[in-house]
Amino acid sequence: MKEKLSILELYNSHVDWFAKKRNPNLMEKKYLDLVIDHIPKNGSILDIGCGIGAPIAQYFSSLGFKVTGIDGAENMIAKACLLNPNARWMVADMRSLSLNEKFDALIAWDSFFHLTQNEQRLMFSIFREHLNPGGALLFTTGPDESIAIGEMNGHELFHSSLSSDEYRSLLSHEGFSVIDHQVEDPECGRHTVWLAGLAAKKF
Repeated sequence: MKEKLSILELYNSHVDWFAKKRNPNLMEKKYLDLVIDHIPKNGSILDIGCGIGAPIAQYFSSLGFKVTGIDGAENMIAKACLLNPNARWMVADMRSLSLNEKFDALIAWDSFFHLTQNEQRLMFSIFREHLNPGGALLFTTGPDESIAIGEMNGHELFHSSLSSDEYRSLLSHEGFSVIDHQVEDPECGRHTVWLAGLAAKKF
């Protein structure tokens, strides 16, 4: 392994490598379409940890949705601006996100699970604060409670997850209900996927 870098340092310094390695075939499409089924036509979508904005944000933009993407790695955002100039891109850390704006859907695909377990617990109130009532939240996690070290171009890449029961509890506490949950979906690169909807009021 090469020198250990923080998540943001790693993504910031490997933009071109990431762009080449990122699967462009949109294996996530069935879940993105589920989001579309639950939000208004041409609604607003916030892609949290958007990376280079492709292919997920590009897909939503191509269908006429108003897309905003945020990422803590400024070089990823610079690349996203080049690939999709019609969307809105901002450098921001999801852990301290406070846009004073609500969206019809939030996407945190392959980004949320780079946070520590405690940081993940704090994210659910941030999700709620940025989502319109009745909106949809799509995110990926590991299959069960764990801490795992992956690899990105020879560098260690941190991941963590909570248990399914704890995710359900955190969602419920913030007024979300689980619409769909798939563990290691073989048709989607073995991603563990959550889709939740936000109730009209917090219970």
